[in-house]
Amino acid sequence: MPLLEHLGEFRKRLIYILIVLTLGLVLGLVAAQPLYNYLMSLEPANTMTLHTFSLWDGIGMYMKIALVIALVITLPFTAYQLWAFVKPALRPIEQRSTLKYVPFALIMFLAGLAFAYFVVFPLAFNFTRTVAAHLNLEETYGIIQYFTFMFSILIPISLLFELPLVIMFLTAIRIVNPLRLRKMRRLAYFIMAIIGVTITPPDFISDILVIIPLVLLYEFSVFLSGIVFRKQREADAKWEEEEDSAAAQT
Repeated sequence: MPLLEHLGEFRKRLIYILIVLTLGLVLGLVAAQPLYNYLMSLEPANTMTLHTFSLWDGIGMYMKIALVIALVITLPFTAYQLWAFVKPALRPIEQRSTLKYVPFALIMFLAGLAFAYFVVFPLAFNFTRTVAAHLNLEETYGIIQYFTFMFSILIPISLLFELPLVIMFLTAIRIVNPLRLRKMRRLAYFIMAIIGVTITPPDFISDILVIIPLVLLYEFSVFLSGIVFRKQREADAKWEEEEDSAAAQT
């Protein structure tokens, strides 16, 4: 396919994703109130009073929650569109092996959300409250500031939980392999450490509690890449045997 046709195909897939994202935003606005009520019933939100400092704060809160809901809805569809875009370049066996990753995109994202909300977010929030108390500051939190702070932690970590699927997909289409990933281990650890330090409070314990799961996530990705790579080599060897057998018969 020529370059312009590739760009046209990519644009078509991107338009599909934007349409689903828009529909997801509409559904997100409908579901924002129940999700808001649920989040406000949990700690730490139920231990304090949140305020509005602008007439737009309520709308902004709804839009932030709706955007997260839309992201959850759109993510598996985006993974499918990515698969559909690269599908013509894959052999039938590779098409089948990569398609099965699509449903797990949502599962991994939700797992990342749960880890970020129940582990990382309380650490970060409690650290900021401890600092405020140490400085004898009166706590007055705005609804927008609260949800912005929360989602700035939840979204990056949730997307990082897609790493195993991304690595498996790239291995399946032969862009990366476990040998290359092992050589990049030091660089990957360094990047994980930077991410962990960036999204957590500036204390050693919080950093370690986030960096260690991210490193384990990378090692798990390398392990899964090795499984995919080994199956690829076995399939290639079988295909070569069949080709040699067919050539010998002719």
